[in-house]
Amino acid sequence: MTKTLEKVHTSDQLPDSTTVVIIGGGIVGVTAALTLAERNIPVVLLEKGHVAGEQSSRNLGWIRKTSRHFEDVPLAVAADKLWAEMPARIGKEVGYKQAGIMFLAKTEEQVAAHESWLKSVESLSLDSRIMSSKEINDAVPGGKGDWAGGIYTPSDGRAEPAIAASAIAQAAINKGATIVQHCAVRSLSTIGGKISGVVTEKGEIRCEQVLLAGGAWSRRFLGNHGVALLTLPLVCSVMRTKPIDGPTDIAVGGPDFSFRKHQDGGFIITQRGALDAPLTLDHLLIGWRYLSQLRAQRSFLRPSLGMDFLKDLQLARRWKTHQISPFEKVRVNDPKPNPDLNQEAFTNLCNAWPVFNQAEIDEEWAGIIDVTPDSNPVIDRIEAIPGLTIATGFSGHGFGTGPAAGQLAADLVSNVEPLIDPSPYRFDRL
Repeated sequence: MTKTLEKVHTSDQLPDSTTVVIIGGGIVGVTAALTLAERNIPVVLLEKGHVAGEQSSRNLGWIRKTSRHFEDVPLAVAADKLWAEMPARIGKEVGYKQAGIMFLAKTEEQVAAHESWLKSVESLSLDSRIMSSKEINDAVPGGKGDWAGGIYTPSDGRAEPAIAASAIAQAAINKGATIVQHCAVRSLSTIGGKISGVVTEKGEIRCEQVLLAGGAWSRRFLGNHGVALLTLPLVCSVMRTKPIDGPTDIAVGGPDFSFRKHQDGGFIITQRGALDAPLTLDHLLIGWRYLSQLRAQRSFLRPSLGMDFLKDLQLARRWKTHQISPFEKVRVNDPKPNPDLNQEAFTNLCNAWPVFNQAEIDEEWAGIIDVTPDSNPVIDRIEAIPGLTIATGFSGHGFGTGPAAGQLAADLVSNVEPLIDPSPYRFDRL
């Protein structure tokens, strides 16, 4: 976890009842809490660890429309507007800057893939455009890479994961939401099959609606209630440099590295061409549902079989409300960064832009990404448990679309006209 994460001071008191309980204090959960509080709907958010303790503070901070699936772009467009409005909405900066994102292509085949995506979204009137090698060199000077071309979206941007979710959570509290940290939800309570509350490690809260925004933990939580959510974990390793005069304010993604400027003047770097895939029991149970994705992206994955498999086996998949849940045994999922992947990224970046040879690494961390078979999230009501809505499975894209995803989830919970058409995110598609 990044050492710069801002902490949130929350309540220690567990209310007896509320209208909506939100499970999970990441970017989606806190935005949903803010939205409901602004609508004067009583809401309690419960977080087993601390706000933004997992992927919401460990991601790269990119806010992009580029290369998203056609049906996922409207959510990203809505998120752009919400990010831009967020400082005025909550009275605090979140590090948002619309500085653009550029993806580089090493081969003509990669350029063709960008052109194909651009054609697929031409009806959406985005400002994305194909870049020539010269245009790349002009926009990001000092490079030594021999690029065939790239794609650039000036309206894409970034925000700071270490402060954004925390600031939104504090604003939600200021507007009437209750947030309780270090309080795991063990299970749902139902009457006649419909939500009537949640059972936590500190007692029960009665409520009418529950929103599950538990990230990589959502599959295990739902599984205890007989609901099968298809997500598998991947691990992304990240590092941040000390302040340095970099080549551009644009976030840049190469085939085997990426970098974007941090608010303190350093840069966030990762190996964009590789993710760790520590094998778990779920890979054996549902891995076959990912075969098409695996065929397309197998070169990106670094599978391993080790202690992660054993640690996963030690966590219960079924438990009773009086039993200690897995969420109490692991308050914060804190995977170790892969130093080899980070070194690969740094070496590749220095070869492409030699100015980074001067950079000093300030910190490294890693985070778990919950991936669905089609890489789109689930934001939907669960028909099998009336009163339950889920917003999870963001496949590494959740921070960028978080404000819109949280508002969309709040719309479904409060039964108002949704921010965008939610049908691409329905549960039953999986």
